[in-house]
Amino acid sequence: MNQRRALITGITGQDGSYLAELLLEQGYEVFGLVRRSSSANLARIQHILPRLHLVQGDLLDQSSLMRALSESRPQELYNLAAQSFVPTSFDEPVHTAEITGIGVTRLLEALRHVAPEARFYQASTSEMFGHAAEMPQRETTPFHPRSPYGVAKAYAHWITVNFRESYGLFATSGILFNHESPRRGTEFVTRKITRAAARIALGLERELVLGNLDARRDWGFAGDYVRAMWAMLQQDQPDDYVIATGVMHSVREVCELAFEQAGLDWQEHVRVDAAFQRPAEVHLLCGDASKARARLGWQPRMDFETLIRTMVRADLESERGAGGAGLRSAVAAARGESRPSATRPPRS
Repeated sequence: MNQRRALITGITGQDGSYLAELLLEQGYEVFGLVRRSSSANLARIQHILPRLHLVQGDLLDQSSLMRALSESRPQELYNLAAQSFVPTSFDEPVHTAEITGIGVTRLLEALRHVAPEARFYQASTSEMFGHAAEMPQRETTPFHPRSPYGVAKAYAHWITVNFRESYGLFATSGILFNHESPRRGTEFVTRKITRAAARIALGLERELVLGNLDARRDWGFAGDYVRAMWAMLQQDQPDDYVIATGVMHSVREVCELAFEQAGLDWQEHVRVDAAFQRPAEVHLLCGDASKARARLGWQPRMDFETLIRTMVRADLESERGAGGAGLRSAVAAARGESRPSATRPPRS
């Protein structure tokens, strides 16, 4: 039997690194799309780099995507690349639209011409729901995005549906709610909090400045969520799925838990500044993943408390100088101690 091949765009990011690990464990030959750069950031995949094939390509350049597909000849294509930081999307809305929205069209068009038999996964997001019409949000909940990022992702979602319906591509979207890990970028609020807690505990910083502490999100572990991505492409028919824990927590709760893990009182170190709030805020997001549970057999394995504590421990090790080895050991420990997500109903 020939070895299955997969191409991952955004392989150097949080989700890309976990997905690459999963696919390697499943026996895949894994290709990763990277942009031509004089200083590529490969830190998250450094430990598996010898087992990967990196190909060059850019979501802004369709010809490069066609070359990458011709070179990798994937049976599965996972599109995780995007400009995915919401505050940046307000500062750079056109750039965000080009990469996060139109870039998906370029990739789908390249796929249609070069590898139409390949199965395609699009990374959609709960930010598409924005000012949500119902609680919790499910696959049928109308979109009302509240940021250029959410708008671009909504376009990408619908163009994926359109190519599925127009050309018969096996194209599916995972509407993933917030998912975090020690590999999360430091600009994202959860990692911003856990890293600040670690640095303050070690005497490297004095305070953390945040915006809206009352925003509530459905937070899960990225390593759990990539299992759902893979499962979607193993189905008989393409479809779209919400992936979430079904439990909400506030930014304030993240602060409380993270600083407690670091041995600190968060109220002594966290300052609120309105300048850090979004122009259009998303207050409540909570997902209903019952369809994924029923059809994919998926459920989260790591709960919120374990996730945040794991991130703080990893940041403490990293800031002490343990670096990538410490990060990976913390993730491995988390996998060993993870338990099913809380079953209480979502709070609204």
